[in-house]
Amino acid sequence: MHRLNLSPEWVKPTLFAIFSLAIAAVISMLTIKIDLVGPILLTFLFILVVYLILLLRNPKIGLITAIIYSFLSGFINGLVGGLPSGVLEVLLIAVWISVIFKCSYGDLELINNDLCILIFIWFIISVLEVANPAGGSVEGWLAEIRTMALYPLLLISLGFILIKTNKDLNSIIILFLGLALIACLNGIKQQHFGLSLREQAFIDGNSTHIIWGKLRVFSFYDAAQFGSSQAQFAIISIILAFGNFKYWKKILLLGVSCLFLYGMLISGTRGVIIVIIVGAITAIFLSKSYKILFLGSAFMLLVFGGLKYTHIGSGNYEIHRLRSALNPEDASLNVRFSNQKLYREYLKSRPFGEGLGVTGFFGHKFNSDKYLSTLEPDSFWVKIWAMYGIVGFVFWFCMYMYIIGKGCGIVWTIKNEKLRFKLIALLSGATGVFFCSYGNEIMNIMPSLVVVSLSLVLVYQGPKIDSELELKEQLKVRNYAI
Repeated sequence: MHRLNLSPEWVKPTLFAIFSLAIAAVISMLTIKIDLVGPILLTFLFILVVYLILLLRNPKIGLITAIIYSFLSGFINGLVGGLPSGVLEVLLIAVWISVIFKCSYGDLELINNDLCILIFIWFIISVLEVANPAGGSVEGWLAEIRTMALYPLLLISLGFILIKTNKDLNSIIILFLGLALIACLNGIKQQHFGLSLREQAFIDGNSTHIIWGKLRVFSFYDAAQFGSSQAQFAIISIILAFGNFKYWKKILLLGVSCLFLYGMLISGTRGVIIVIIVGAITAIFLSKSYKILFLGSAFMLLVFGGLKYTHIGSGNYEIHRLRSALNPEDASLNVRFSNQKLYREYLKSRPFGEGLGVTGFFGHKFNSDKYLSTLEPDSFWVKIWAMYGIVGFVFWFCMYMYIIGKGCGIVWTIKNEKLRFKLIALLSGATGVFFCSYGNEIMNIMPSLVVVSLSLVLVYQGPKIDSELELKEQLKVRNYAI
């Protein structure tokens, strides 16, 4: 007499099939008895349950979902009529729960590094700001701390645990480039084919996106974020095109970089030139090639000189607006400098700032009684200074300069040429966004927050991936010899 096979390999798919059939039967019955609302909700619930099962089995699915959501949240919110603001943090926390159940103690040891430690210290400082005597409302602090400290902490720690191999690195880069290309194509659609009703509603509430009667293209974000993100991926694509890759990949990367540069220009965001300049300088320095150093420096001087000292292309609106970023007498630039003088006077007696959420969007919403809510920071650096004071700003600035500096040291020692160019591209883009954030709030807004955070993780993972590739090469040589 045969015994029934109740092994886990047999039970799990069977239970899943039974559960799926039961849900399908219930949905069919509800469709007959009531209107479509019930079946739609049940279908959504079923999809959610299946997704959670997959997430618990493979935490990488959750991280990939978070990346996709960070790029396309504007589009998704437009489709469903708006999602709660806490979707991303709930998703990241769910990934962390999956990691705790799925990963080993050795995997959790991967977050024992100086990048995670520094970001954790920054998170603790941000938490302590709730007790700032000069601080504003708890609601403002709670709203601000998410992008300021919580998201970077969750993303960076998860990155070290889940992104460990060369295959992971390639997958993330391809995912980044693919999503950035979708955003670029949507921006080109806005420029040449017009706006959807949702996009027009956004423009109606944001007068700064129409300058001199011209649309500042914003894609799924706002114009500043879109332009900076496109500039970052233009730098990444161009650097990758110089790597030791197949010619069809080089041509594809150069073609995509042209689209990103066009997306950057039609955004009408002048500060994006900082991403290009700083990113290019970083890449040239890390190339370790005298030829690239000479040609790259000559090209950068030619572009800068052409924008600064000539009128070439001024008939084009996008180039004319980009050129205005280099004009020290620009009215918008001087307004920012005037506001910074007011910040400086006010913050002299507040070395720890006035707390999170007292300036910018959340300042208007939660702390309108605060003086700083009446001043636009127009800069992520200034916003840090206003909320954390000069003490907090110095720590934050030194922290990121240390991270970037160590990243340069890591890239400098990478032996595998393909890997080195990938890491140069990611680090150059992240460094460009960091310095560009002096002019706008960039690195605390999606998707740049996710891209910068994971780019730094991938650079730090460089030595481990380099060792992996070296071992594979040794095994290949050994097998060939045999």
